[in-house]
Amino acid sequence: MANKKKSTIKDIANVLGITPSAVSKALNNHPRISQQTKDAVLQVAENLNYQPNHLASALRKGKSNLVGVIIPRASSNFFSSVIEKIEEVLNDRGYNVIIAQSNESYEKECKSIEALLFTQVDGIIASMANETVKLDYYNKIKQKGIPLILFDRGENDLNVDYVGIDDYLSSHMVIDHLVEQGCKRIAHIGGFSHTRIYKNRIRGYKDALEKYNLPFESDLIYECNLRKSDGREIMKKLLELPKRPDGVYVAGDYAALGALGVMQSQNIKIPEDVALVGFTNEPFSEIVTPGISSVEQHSEEIGRLAAETFLKRVDLPQEEVSLNKMILKPELIVRASSNRNLKLANISR
Repeated sequence: MANKKKSTIKDIANVLGITPSAVSKALNNHPRISQQTKDAVLQVAENLNYQPNHLASALRKGKSNLVGVIIPRASSNFFSSVIEKIEEVLNDRGYNVIIAQSNESYEKECKSIEALLFTQVDGIIASMANETVKLDYYNKIKQKGIPLILFDRGENDLNVDYVGIDDYLSSHMVIDHLVEQGCKRIAHIGGFSHTRIYKNRIRGYKDALEKYNLPFESDLIYECNLRKSDGREIMKKLLELPKRPDGVYVAGDYAALGALGVMQSQNIKIPEDVALVGFTNEPFSEIVTPGISSVEQHSEEIGRLAAETFLKRVDLPQEEVSLNKMILKPELIVRASSNRNLKLANISR
């Protein structure tokens, strides 16, 4: 069956016996077009199932009222929560959001940027994929003069607006807590160190160990994609060491969940034998047994600030607006997976 031809402004004009220009003005609520003509145009447009060409409209107006948001994983509550707040803020200002998911793939991320640029988005808010090392596509956004705001994962070399937490401080908070719980051999399952946030978490981990005169051992640190399967695989390796760790700091809750499952399958007592801390404070971290201690990243606040920064850029396009580098203070949520004091309290009762 042949595809049905899409209706155009010319089709509406032919039905009503008016010019295509008059139809266009009526559809855009032009003040010089009578209400009677506007009503007639809208009725015929509905009858013909007319769909406006937003791309052509954006090219004419120089504005699409569309904002692209690129995230690594939609499955993460952190990213979905950031998007929800971005949409809330931007919808109130008449913008619609187009969401693209990279699945941690550099190639897919590049294709998403190309598609968003082709769609004539007014701005892009993004968190980089783990695989992203080259910044050429992000520089392409800047070269086109399109506002670019990075959140969570972003590189300083791009010199654009950024919103995130203090990742270096986060690691200190985690190690401080694990040392307070009596841990002396702490492993770290981290993200890839070519990504700035994970580099800072690793740096914070190393410096915090040095602060407590604890040795840094290369066989206690791993870099990965922080998926659940990564956590399982690495935890098995850590437990096979001649001297296994008594504390594990994981830079993502999904990997922490995988590590937790392996320890439970091997009858490791948590936190007595091995204390565990994750990162991002995913909803499941509170409901699993034991609950997983985790770092809260303030996703809603990050989403709000990213959206407001974009609006600031479009509201003041001709003015020199200084770059916004907004670094929020993280919060460590302590739960049963690392709280040995809680276990001792229960024993003493």
